[in-house]
Amino acid sequence: MDFPLIMVVAAAVTGGIWALDAWLWAPKRRLAASRIQTTAQGEVNQELSQKALKEPLLVEYAKSFFPIILAVLVLRSFVVEPFRIPSGSMLPTLQVGDFILVNKFTYGLRLPVVNTKIVDWGEPQRGDVVVFRFPQNPKMDYIKRVVGLPGDTVSYRNKTLYINGKAVKTEPLGEYLSPVTGMPVPGMQLYLEDLDGVRHRILIDAGRPAMDSEMRVPEGHYFVMGDNRDNSNDSRFWGTVPEENLVGKAFFIWMHFNLDQGGIDWSRIGMSVQ
Repeated sequence: MDFPLIMVVAAAVTGGIWALDAWLWAPKRRLAASRIQTTAQGEVNQELSQKALKEPLLVEYAKSFFPIILAVLVLRSFVVEPFRIPSGSMLPTLQVGDFILVNKFTYGLRLPVVNTKIVDWGEPQRGDVVVFRFPQNPKMDYIKRVVGLPGDTVSYRNKTLYINGKAVKTEPLGEYLSPVTGMPVPGMQLYLEDLDGVRHRILIDAGRPAMDSEMRVPEGHYFVMGDNRDNSNDSRFWGTVPEENLVGKAFFIWMHFNLDQGGIDWSRIGMSVQ
């Protein structure tokens, strides 16, 4: 479902009906009411005049819904947009069932549906958690962490990330505890990674072979990876993300709901995305 397109069409239809009523239909109703007032008398005059002035039901609905639709469209297109995390590729930073907010103006403003940038300010920084349209299927939204900027050479060897030939600093934090059972997950180890001062946790699965790769990031593109390094479909497999595919920067968890974890996890609500 193309929600932005639906909202644009709904705003155009309801706004168009409101405009037609203001410019065409309402004047005709007022004219009809004034003619009734010159031919009718007493109570009949008032009753017929009010009936002539009454807006059609379609116009009433359009006037009621247009401001709401327009407000949602503007907020969702230019300010913030909600997303739900469907997979564990960003564990431990984001869990399945997290509902997040994405800042839509951090990297500039884009028109809805056509995604044309109209205001250009700010660029992704190393360590940003970004939502983007999947290059191989732009109808799908992905969320990953930016590790490589335009011009960088990004290497991943023996489960170590290298940026321009220099290993990214990490420090072990011990075993990873499952958010469902609270028990250690066999083979899963937590590390604290430092990407140009952005410190965040990542997961390494010792039981999986390393997916080694090396790539130079083209201009206007970004190399992204999931924090769950051995369980993420990211730039190591399908390449870089073009700048025009960026949707925004994830910054806030406003709800967490996952039936496998017992429903709502109140402890995650209000957490910032680092």
